[in-house]
Amino acid sequence: MRHGKKFNHLGRKTAHRKAMLANMACSLIEHKRINTTVAKAKALKQYVEPMITKSKEDTTHNRRIVFSKLRQKEAVAELFRDVAAKVGDRPGGYTRIIKLGNRLGDNADMAMIELVDYNEIYNAGKTAKKTTRRSRRGGKKVGAAAPVETKATNEEE
Repeated sequence: MRHGKKFNHLGRKTAHRKAMLANMACSLIEHKRINTTVAKAKALKQYVEPMITKSKEDTTHNRRIVFSKLRQKEAVAELFRDVAAKVGDRPGGYTRIIKLGNRLGDNADMAMIELVDYNEIYNAGKTAKKTTRRSRRGGKKVGAAAPVETKATNEEE
């Protein structure tokens, strides 16, 4: 019976799986986006998101916990310095998995996993919405409330 065994073993022994996920997490933090299989991307998402949450509060204890999982000093420094600053206000969901199709050699499902805040293409379309409310009653219009003063640019002094 496999009660309570939820995570994917990825066809590897424990030490190999932990080393692979640590290396993939360091690559993700360094390059902000990596291509891998869908199963590895899902496992990496579960592995790296708690570490990004820990990096939001920069304490020695959190750095040591993250370093015990990542095992690369440069990756830990970049995570706490750059990535934590970008995701400071985000309550979770720091990574995005985009499916890419199948690999030519073995027909494996491929995916791209990336840090959400570092993708300019997706974030460019999302601008701040205007917070105007329109009443169904015939109230006064918002734009006609105050006349706009314009300054002449050709004034001589």
